[in-house]
Amino acid sequence: MGFLGSSDGSSPDEGVVEDVSLIDEKAVEQLAEGLISHYLPDLQRSKSALKELTQNQEVLLETIEQEISKFKECNSIPEINALFSEAKHYHNKLVNIRNEMMMLHEKSSKLKKRALKLQQKRQKEELEREQQRERELEREKQLTAKPARRT
Repeated sequence: MGFLGSSDGSSPDEGVVEDVSLIDEKAVEQLAEGLISHYLPDLQRSKSALKELTQNQEVLLETIEQEISKFKECNSIPEINALFSEAKHYHNKLVNIRNEMMMLHEKSSKLKKRALKLQQKRQKEELEREQQRERELEREKQLTAKPARRT
């Protein structure tokens, strides 16, 4: 049986196989525990650091989504402004129409009053003419000679 450094002409792999069979199970267990105890704290720190990074990444993604929604809102502001401008335009049109309707109502009321006054004036004039005609007829009647009555 040769060790790794032996020069008895055998292949180096043969010595490893023989050496592996000689290794004590307890030594393997101690080496594994030593490896674990050596690397486990670093791995646990890495795990907690990765967990923290993942949480930070989630917070960052949420913040980015909020910023995107704010950006979309900002982009929709011109559309909202356009809607308000259009609403203001139509409101002004309605106000103008209402003012015109009020003005036309006033004019029509004045015209109705005027027409009523003119109608009353005509009726009064016709009544006066009729009365004048009746007076003239009565006067003619009185002026016309009446035949004298014989007794």
